[in-house]
Amino acid sequence: MRTFNFVRAESPAHAIGSMTGDEPRSYLAGGTTLLDLVKLDVMKPEQIVDINHLQLKQVERLADGRLRVGALVSNTDLANHPLVREHYPVLSQALLAGASTQLRNKATTAGNVMQRVRCNYFRDGTSACNKREPGSGCAAIGGLNRSVHAVLGTSEHCIATHPSDMCVAIAAIGAQVTVHGAAGERQIPFGDFHLLPGATPWREHALERGELITHVTLDAPLAGSRSAYLKLRDRASYQFALASSAIILVLDGQRIADARVALGGLGSKPWRATEAERALIGQRATPETFARVAELAVKGARAYEHNAFKIPLGQQVVMRNLRDLTT
Repeated sequence: MRTFNFVRAESPAHAIGSMTGDEPRSYLAGGTTLLDLVKLDVMKPEQIVDINHLQLKQVERLADGRLRVGALVSNTDLANHPLVREHYPVLSQALLAGASTQLRNKATTAGNVMQRVRCNYFRDGTSACNKREPGSGCAAIGGLNRSVHAVLGTSEHCIATHPSDMCVAIAAIGAQVTVHGAAGERQIPFGDFHLLPGATPWREHALERGELITHVTLDAPLAGSRSAYLKLRDRASYQFALASSAIILVLDGQRIADARVALGGLGSKPWRATEAERALIGQRATPETFARVAELAVKGARAYEHNAFKIPLGQQVVMRNLRDLTT
């Protein structure tokens, strides 16, 4: 591991001020991704700023019904929080489907939002990878591209999937990401936070240099809704999704009054399937409706040599989740 300077931040302002400079710098929270990548020499920060002592571990319900989650709330605490279990069961399920108990105990809300891709070519430190070394190419396109490679939102420069389960649930719920930087505070809609790879896959998020996530504020829950997270993977635990769906429904008898649909394991970012949502609203909850909606959810998907199975699998994870939520 390379040497680096270590700073323990005493306040958000101190943390942000410690990120000034041209050399690479990183915030440290749970460290479940950062430390791995530093050890692999994929990330090479000259300075690490420890933010664990900041007062950002609270979960509070706001007057307008939204839920404000501090950046340092652990995945375990968030999954088991009474307000999350009652009003956002899809989020609790997604968090508990991710990683291991030990990792969930360390991983934080903001860290989960910021986690890097799990593409082997990104992490091996030697293969062509535009995320790691801009302009070097994408070894995954012509290489082994089965499990952690996307079929939605890809480009000729990168086909890695976003790995988070939590973020898929938040994409369905809707949220605002509060960030602080040298220019002050701003809000980023969650759907705009993660960037498609396009021609600049090394730009993974909408943060400006040195900005610090302080909160993620979930939209108010849909009244009378039911929700679920369904994850399909190679083995039953501690495995990234081959395909997953986070679905929120409001039923009026046998008709769907409102819907939210997001996909994981398929997209280069947490994938909100808005066309599928529109096709659900006002329709009867039937297998025929679900099949049509599942096709729309993966509309525009592009398969690569080893991951073509993800397109029908993505349809299945939508149809099964819809069926289970309406029976």
